[in-house]
Amino acid sequence: MTGAPPARLTRDGVLARLTLERPEARNALSRAMADALEDALGRLTAADEVRVVVVAGRGRSFCAGADISEMPMLSPAEAETLAGRWQRIMDGFAALPQVTIAAVQGHALGGGLMLAVAQDLRVAEASARFGLPEVALGFNPGYGIARLLDVAGGAHARDLMLTARPVDAAEAHRMGLVTQVVPDGTLDAAATTLAHEVARSPRGGLAATKAITAALRAGRPGTEPRAYGALRAAPEARARIAAFLDRRRSS
Repeated sequence: MTGAPPARLTRDGVLARLTLERPEARNALSRAMADALEDALGRLTAADEVRVVVVAGRGRSFCAGADISEMPMLSPAEAETLAGRWQRIMDGFAALPQVTIAAVQGHALGGGLMLAVAQDLRVAEASARFGLPEVALGFNPGYGIARLLDVAGGAHARDLMLTARPVDAAEAHRMGLVTQVVPDGTLDAAATTLAHEVARSPRGGLAATKAITAALRAGRPGTEPRAYGALRAAPEARARIAAFLDRRRSS
């Protein structure tokens, strides 16, 4: 890979930021971008001090979807392999122990929408636009449908996939695609504030809650009682419970 990397991971204490760095292509998902995201996921998995990751795009768009310039050269087998790779990348975000927040400006289309949906929480500027244009081009979304059904619900997900129509941030919020809509120009501050709010909680409880949610979504039994019992006995939880009781007694 030559030139600037297509994605950049930075850390600041308990927070990390993963930025898509192809503003000239509206941060389209190229194979080089896949390489960079796989590398970032591996580094985050090993980053024990990080509790929250903000996923963002540099420039005017979060991510405009697959890099169309790479499509004509793909055989059916190669396209299937590439879609499977992107599915594993999206699943990789769900498997992270950190809570992830998508900060969406401009467009989140196709694979870009699926990248946003792969995160635990989504903050969007009021002018952001979301959509799945695949059927209008003659094919289907190649990955992420199960998670979209989970996040947006069956009716809304089918609407997005079968009409190919774009929706604004307000409608995306009503659909459940977006956790929070903020005024244009305030996205970075809002995402950072939310990240700090989440990061105030101990990492163990955040990671366990995320893992249990992923297990239930995949049709596996949840482990809430076991994780609850183990974490209640952890030193950090015991200290926080004692502090809470002390505050209540003194109030």
